[in-house]
Amino acid sequence: STSLTPSTYYHPTMPKSKRAQRVALTKTAKKTRDHKTNYIEMVREAIDANDRLYLFSYENMRSNHFKDVRLHFRGSSSDKNNMSDENDSGSGSEGRIFLGKNKLLQIALGRGPEDEYSDNLHKLSKVLSGSVGVLCTNQSASDVEEYFAKLAVEDFARAGAIAPRTVSLTKEQVETHPVSMVEQFRKLGLPVEVKNGRVSFIGGREEWEVCKEGKELSVEQCKILVHFGVKLATFKIDLVCRWEREEGSVEEF
Repeated sequence: STSLTPSTYYHPTMPKSKRAQRVALTKTAKKTRDHKTNYIEMVREAIDANDRLYLFSYENMRSNHFKDVRLHFRGSSSDKNNMSDENDSGSGSEGRIFLGKNKLLQIALGRGPEDEYSDNLHKLSKVLSGSVGVLCTNQSASDVEEYFAKLAVEDFARAGAIAPRTVSLTKEQVETHPVSMVEQFRKLGLPVEVKNGRVSFIGGREEWEVCKEGKELSVEQCKILVHFGVKLATFKIDLVCRWEREEGSVEEF
């Protein structure tokens, strides 16, 4: 047999990592700077074009439900599939919603009396943190506040959420599923078996606890809840305060 010397070993050439590629930081920085400037201008144009501005907070954000909120305030000419405020092509007379860029919103409103864009907007900027957004609208205050007071949409909880209540499944609920689901249920942690041609709990138990109130939900628990149609999350928007352009007044809720 032929012995290989170290010089005859095959050394494959590794593909060049994309991370090693150099990026012209000057161009990137300029693009980012222009993007931020345009966003701030967009917010200020919406402030000028509308009578009032609301700061709101949200729970259990769901893009499909939030899209309906945008459409309600932006009118029928808006893109129904567009959730981003950056790609909004609506006219200035339509309502606008901004969220997800709190620092830029603070700059747009002004962080203090000396740099606020309009009277008392800095008061909103002070509480602009966390899961919040800004709505600029010409709709009457009563219509806006009534709309959000009624807005509450149930949805399936996501992993990591805290269970608002304890949920248990009964043997009658699992019996309605085909026996072909048994293996899938077992992988999710459900103690089930096939008995007399039906899905049943192992040991003949009457019910099984899926989650306990106050405890964090796992991925498996959420999948079980979806299988059985149990919705534990509620998409909701709460108004924090309102600013009126004409008087420059701020009202907290």
